[in-house]
Amino acid sequence: MASLGLGGLGAAARRRSVPARNAAVERRNLITVCRFSVKTLIDRSCFETIDDSSPEFNNFAAILEQILSHRLKGQITWFGYESPRSFWDYIRVACRKVSHDCICSIENMENVSSSRAKGRAWIRVALMEKHLSEYISTALRDFKTTRRFYEDGAIVLGEEANMLAGMLLGLNAIDFSFCLKGEGLDGNFPAVIDYTPYLKFTQSSDSISSDEEELRTLGSSGSEGSTPENIGPPFIMDENSWYNKCKRVEQKYRLALEQKGYLEELVRLRENQLSESVSQNKLLLQRIEDMDLAHKMEKEQLEYIIVELQDQL
Repeated sequence: MASLGLGGLGAAARRRSVPARNAAVERRNLITVCRFSVKTLIDRSCFETIDDSSPEFNNFAAILEQILSHRLKGQITWFGYESPRSFWDYIRVACRKVSHDCICSIENMENVSSSRAKGRAWIRVALMEKHLSEYISTALRDFKTTRRFYEDGAIVLGEEANMLAGMLLGLNAIDFSFCLKGEGLDGNFPAVIDYTPYLKFTQSSDSISSDEEELRTLGSSGSEGSTPENIGPPFIMDENSWYNKCKRVEQKYRLALEQKGYLEELVRLRENQLSESVSQNKLLLQRIEDMDLAHKMEKEQLEYIIVELQDQL
């Protein structure tokens, strides 16, 4: 009986762990594919302008929309039913504190009526203004509002949220150009992620070396019966080896270029934050000096009043 009880407890624990594991995998998949999408956008921007026709951008917009819609709570109606809600309902409330925000202008757009279409327009405007990372950071800092709109296990409530704002910071180095009247703002259809660009198999250098060694072994074993005419494969293998090495160097160069752009944008953001902090510090010092002066004047007036009262007494 005791073993049966322990077996039942173990099965119940496994049943509880499966949904938690699935939720963690879903969050990790979305964050990983978002990181790949940002790198793809940065790489593509080196060769052409990113606009609505770019498949890399359309995929990134779909990924970000699904991240912001992950475990989003529905809206309770008067009859007690739960109606679906768009991530725009959360963004327009949580991002009100952003300076010079575009929330009001998007709300007043005539050709954008649905909540989902307004959210898609906001993504495009924020990218063109180079403030998408700032919007996301501001929204995530408002934890009370975020908790009100999202269920437990949502990406924006987990540790992955801190990674999201840092990833989007690199997009500030790209000059986007969008038309806010195109089909991309159609809110009648959900966003679908295309995973195929990120599922390409890349052979590691160790695997390539082992394959080349195996081919050399096979070539040496069959060299006894070979003729001088068929000595081409070793040359082809060497050419493939150089080609693979060039591809690896090119990948490292592109990665270094992406990191350079990201670090430059991060330095620019930190410099802006430092200048804002210095200006705020100056304002606070000036306010303290003014308050100190007012306090001294008030003290002198009180002392003068006390002297007059003593003379009258």
